Amino acid sequence: MAVIAVILIGIIGQNYNLPLLLGMITVFLATSGGNVINDYFDHKIDAINKPSRPIPSGRISLKNAYSYASILFGLAIIFGILIGYLLDNFIPTLIVSVSSLLMFYYGKTLKKIALIGNIAISFLTGLCFVFAGIIIGVYTSSPGIIHISCYLGFFAGVMTMAREITKDMEDIEGDKLEGAKTLPIVYGNKLSSISTSILMVLACVLSPILYLNNIFNVYFLVILTLAIVIFLYGAYSILKDQTPENCKNVSKLIKIGMMIAFISFAIGSF
Repeated sequence: MAVIAVILIGIIGQNYNLPLLLGMITVFLATSGGNVINDYFDHKIDAINKPSRPIPSGRISLKNAYSYASILFGLAIIFGILIGYLLDNFIPTLIVSVSSLLMFYYGKTLKKIALIGNIAISFLTGLCFVFAGIIIGVYTSSPGIIHISCYLGFFAGVMTMAREITKDMEDIEGDKLEGAKTLPIVYGNKLSSISTSILMVLACVLSPILYLNNIFNVYFLVILTLAIVIFLYGAYSILKDQTPENCKNVSKLIKIGMMIAFISFAIGSF
């Protein structure tokens, strides 16, 4: 999904320059490293919540997982430096470097702190759009695409925040055993479900702004309607039932809704 975010900005900006292509690879490597290092730090929690994952199942050792994550992060930063060199602007390089460090720190510490970890991942998700927008904006000397990427990054961040809280509700038992202080553990599932619902409804209410500000055409609204229906149903469902099984289902619904929203962004830009 992170790579798709970069591709979407390319479609919206109608520009597929070499730095943007390298940006796709960079985002792929960095987010892959983030997923691996997260599994590395979460191996005890996953042994309870998701024992079939590679590390708790014994298919991959902790040492190899750590080395793999380090290689992925290192390659991402190298590509980030190359992008900066091609653009003669090292802001994208800085974004990649800081994001890699933040993903490491998230897996090690931040994810165990109520809301802070959720905010970190939501920020990183939205930053994928901004990263691509800056690449195109610098390459074409067009600040407009950067402004659009910030809009999209905000909405992606809001929906990611909703999904992250939902995933915390799903993983509450394993997180408790590891001493994590996630929102559901500290404040309970009911308040967490209300927070998730508010975020989903907020995204649904605010998303038409992208049409009203002439960023996207009317086809954006047509496709977005399906995503809005999914988000609203997810909000209703999580308020009604906070069991781990339903939280897992709602998390999937949010991911599907985000993919449909991404499609609406692409179609709406033509």
